[in-house]
Amino acid sequence: MPATLSRKPLLGVAAATALLLLVPAVAMQFTTEVNWSPGDFLVAAALLCGAGAAIVLGLGHVHGAGQRVALGLAVVLGLALVWAELAVGLFR
Repeated sequence: MPATLSRKPLLGVAAATALLLLVPAVAMQFTTEVNWSPGDFLVAAALLCGAGAAIVLGLGHVHGAGQRVALGLAVVLGLALVWAELAVGLFR
């Protein structure tokens, strides 16, 4: 039976991304410690949406609790590594 793709989970990913990006947007109003440019928001949105979409789409093809956990951990670890590299140049 082929997996059908519903738009609801992907809309949830987009909504969660928007909510997460509100955190630095609001923080910028109260402190100078957070100083994001529009490009920073675009990159963060792309990373978060991409990771969320990868998890949502991957879960449709993976069966078993262990494989689902491995998929989630792999995507989150990949996101964290890319984010750290972009933020502070961790691997330079």
